[in-house]
Formats: sequence, structure tokens, C-alpha cells
Amino acid sequence: MKALGFKKTEQLLSRYGIPLCPSRLTVEKSEALDFAGEIGYPAVLKVSSLEPIHKTDLGLVKTGIKDKKELEESWDELNKKKIKKEGILVQKQLFGVEVAAGMKRDSQFGPVLMFGLGGIMVELLKDVSFRIAPLKKKDVQEMMKETKGYQLLSGFRSQKAVDLEKLIGIFLSLSELSLNESEIKEVDLNPVIANEKGAWVADPRFILN
Repeated sequence: MKALGFKKTEQLLSRYGIPLCPSRLTVEKSEALDFAGEIGYPAVLKVSSLEPIHKTDLGLVKTGIKDKKELEESWDELNKKKIKKEGILVQKQLFGVEVAAGMKRDSQFGPVLMFGLGGIMVELLKDVSFRIAPLKKKDVQEMMKETKGYQLLSGFRSQKAVDLEKLIGIFLSLSELSLNESEIKEVDLNPVIANEKGAWVADPRFILN
């Protein structure tokens, strides 16, 4: 299996109107510092690799970077990692409910889409829902409501409800992408950060046939 590189991933998301959190692939520390200065702190650094790996498990992600000094130290640490990388991704750290959007291409049914809580929760809780593409708005709404995690999206206790329209839009776009881009075998958008202002993909991964 081979993962799509970041630049092509970014272009593919843009083509289908799927919002990516402010991100830039860098190969020089100065680039990372300049971009972090533009988007503001806190920032996130991630090793970008063409290998289908779990970045967090391998210590390839640094979150909550609060200033220039921390970014320099984190960039140096990640740059020393002995892994085949195309660069280090600098991102604006966003806050909200983390959800996961996924797709696997089934030989019989075609693209099967998944919704669940994001981060490690999707693997830990297995609180997920599935539908076969193409999806309509009501299909996505049903997927979300079938999970316990829906309470977090609709506003739990003092937490504000997220922008469900924007989140639903990501799933509808993913459905369209899955039907059109037959060379994509799997999609893992995890996490997608959703809050009252919108929804953005923070870590996209496309696996090719």
C-alpha cells in the first residue's frame, strides 16, 4: 500500500471542497517558523510520510506548541526521526469535537463510508456507523445519530453544538470523491475537528490501489 503525498492530498481535498485546517509542508525549519508566525500559536507539527503509518504511535506528532522556541525544538526532534519522510507538516491547532470520516472500497458494494468519534476513540470505543455510497444528507444524519458520540456534536451539557451542516458537507463530499476517484482504495480523515464555527480535516490519509 502507498499513501498519497501531502501536496496531492491537499489538491484532492480542495477539488471536492473538503476544508483542511491551515497547513503547510516544510523541509526547512525557517519555513516552519514563518508559517507558524502567520497562522499563530498554538501549532502542531507532524512528520509527513508516504508510508501508511500511525504517526501518534510512533511519536511523529507534536501538539500544543505554544511559541517559537518550542517549535524549533520540536522541529529538530521530528527531523531526526529515522523514517522516510517528505517533510514536516505545520498546522494551526484547532479545538472542538474530534470525529473520524473514513472509506474503504469493497469489491462487492463499492465505497463504504464510516463515521465515528475521532482520534484513538474510533478504535477504542468502536462507536461507528457505516453506509454505502452515494450518500444523501439524510443518510449522513442517520449515521451520526446511530452513534453515542452524536451527543457531543449536538451540544452536551455546557458544550456548544458543532456546525453540523459543515460536518455533513464533508461526508457528502467524501461520498462524491469516493465514487469519482477509483484509484483511491481507502480514506482516513481522522481527526476532523468540528466546533460551532465549522469543521476541518486535521489529518487526511488516502491509500492508493
